[in-house]
Amino acid sequence: MQRKLSAPDLDFDAVRNELGISEDYGATAQAEADHPVDRFVADREDRTDLPFVTIDPPTSMDLDQAVHIVADGDGFVVNYAIADVAALIEPEGALDAESRRRGTTVYFPDCSVPLHPRSLSEGAGSLLPDQTRPCVLWTIRVGADGEPGDVSVGRATVRSVAKLDYAGVSADAAAGRLHPSIEALPAFGELRHRVALDRGAVELDLPDQEVVRDGGGESRPARSAPGAGWTLRLAPHTPADLWNSQLSLLTGMCAGQIMADAGIGLLRTLPPADPRAVAALRAAATSLDVDWPADATPGQFLAGLPRDEPATLALMSVGATLMRGADYLALGSSGDGDVREAPSPDRLRHAAIAGLYAHVTAPLRRLGDRFATEACLAVTAGNPVPDWVSRALPTLPKILRAADSLASSADRASIDLTEAVVLAGRVGETFDAVVLHAATEHRAAQVFLTDPAVIAPCDGDPAQGRRISVVLTVADPSARKVLFVPAGG
Repeated sequence: MQRKLSAPDLDFDAVRNELGISEDYGATAQAEADHPVDRFVADREDRTDLPFVTIDPPTSMDLDQAVHIVADGDGFVVNYAIADVAALIEPEGALDAESRRRGTTVYFPDCSVPLHPRSLSEGAGSLLPDQTRPCVLWTIRVGADGEPGDVSVGRATVRSVAKLDYAGVSADAAAGRLHPSIEALPAFGELRHRVALDRGAVELDLPDQEVVRDGGGESRPARSAPGAGWTLRLAPHTPADLWNSQLSLLTGMCAGQIMADAGIGLLRTLPPADPRAVAALRAAATSLDVDWPADATPGQFLAGLPRDEPATLALMSVGATLMRGADYLALGSSGDGDVREAPSPDRLRHAAIAGLYAHVTAPLRRLGDRFATEACLAVTAGNPVPDWVSRALPTLPKILRAADSLASSADRASIDLTEAVVLAGRVGETFDAVVLHAATEHRAAQVFLTDPAVIAPCDGDPAQGRRISVVLTVADPSARKVLFVPAGG
């Protein structure tokens, strides 16, 4: 019988206070969010005839994307509606300034702290079911080869007819009862996934480490009271996660191409993998007796690994080092009217996607998406990019780097705290683990437990990718620290 492991009295206010994260947006910004006005109401095409649906975690209310996809001969027509946040925010006003100060929505196990006040992010701006909403509508024709053909983007009004979730969509697909609006999604997603791997993309499939309410409740609700029990679990990706991600990747690649061709906008970039990282992945495969086909790219090799093998967890973890150096690149003026020198083609690309890429599909949760979307709208309409966008572009990479770092710190601190509290009464006990990383000169070995779902350092020199037994020696909530040693060692 599996033992129930939980932290009976965890709240995360200390982490939020430590990082300076709160929902105080200031009175003026809050008022702007509470009373938004669609600045482009006269420019919208009515597309409420299309039965859009959303696919999100069950508790999410900040719904950025809605989709309608149909087969078109041997290809597909993708209609992808993105919340039109820029239409509801006065450029360079109080709410705009506050969103630039924040940069991103920050997630904690007990709540999210939104980029924008909830009245906008979970209300007027969200593509909630049975509500007519302003959006930026991308219509993309995808050929039988999986490549985009005609691409159009413009402002529209849409109406979602259903709020779906990943597990439900996966189950419906397996049972042959998908919602008609996404019957073509699995075939589209699998085709785009194959095309991505063929062009050299790398897509990791590590399960997420989640902090959830005891009893199997959903993780990260919008609001919840402190003091309830928590536990740690793994959240493997469902097939619907993969299919849905291909919609955002396709749209982001189209947006990246539009802005790169025009020489203005905001790209998400990643340099080519360090050859030493590829060599380390090959060495890890050899040491674990895992065959790497001679003609397989790193992405194809990782995608072909069996999901449930301990060696796969280790190799996926090593594979993450291929993706170091992600950044943002502003294209266009320097902010003072001067024209910037064009970056080299390699500097524009995102190596893990193996192409040009931009964030444009989550403007309720990410600051940069709003500005990149406005650049795409202007370029495709043959209009100048708005001055407020051009002025902001050079400032955004620094803001977004800081926001990403803060969000990562919040996530890691929340998980570290939960791990230490969940395990605090179990020092001296033995657990089954997989060694994700062997020890190096600068870092202890890292082990992965599935029950509870813990990733923690381990003293000694256990072999990477092996199943071992470990003994818990430290579980200190005040220091958010957990430490293991190999059993018998």
